Amino acid sequence: MRVSRERAAANRERIIDAASALFRANGFGGIGVADIMKAADLTHGGFYGHFESKDDLVAQASKRAMARAATNWGNVVAQNPEKPLAALLKHYLSSRHRDDPGRGCAFAALSADAARSRRPVRDAFAEGLEPLIDILTKAIPGRSKAARRRQALATLSELIGAVILSRAVRGAPLSDEFLDAAKRDLLAAGEDGP
Repeated sequence: MRVSRERAAANRERIIDAASALFRANGFGGIGVADIMKAADLTHGGFYGHFESKDDLVAQASKRAMARAATNWGNVVAQNPEKPLAALLKHYLSSRHRDDPGRGCAFAALSADAARSRRPVRDAFAEGLEPLIDILTKAIPGRSKAARRRQALATLSELIGAVILSRAVRGAPLSDEFLDAAKRDLLAAGEDGP
């Protein structure tokens, strides 16, 4: 039976959404195409009608996760115009975020995997970082845009690193310490300005 274009497009979206969550929860190598298709409630055989390869899906799913992160961050900032940086830090450096990698930040979950991936995946990560850097640059106080961007890069590095390390030792008191220390450090740096 032939599938309509609309149904095919909807199926592709389901595959990308399922893969996005599963990759963040299990890593690029920790989940196979069959499991992704099962999570999307589709047959394994239909995969190659939608994607050239698993690497193609990895890039598409990564782009989806990063676009949603940028939308999320934009919403957090819009809801907290008085203290956007503090709101972003509270949102990102939370136990909820740490404990749910499948719905969390692709950068914290998959940066090490992306570093070992092919160029399209690394390019997707580079493109996906820019909106987050822009949001942070606008949220960080200071006069010079160049100085705010440098601080945004350092802030993003500390955010991602803190979540990665807190996940690595989840269940130990050190896990919460990483989140708290990063939050305090970044709040202090934001108050001082670049």
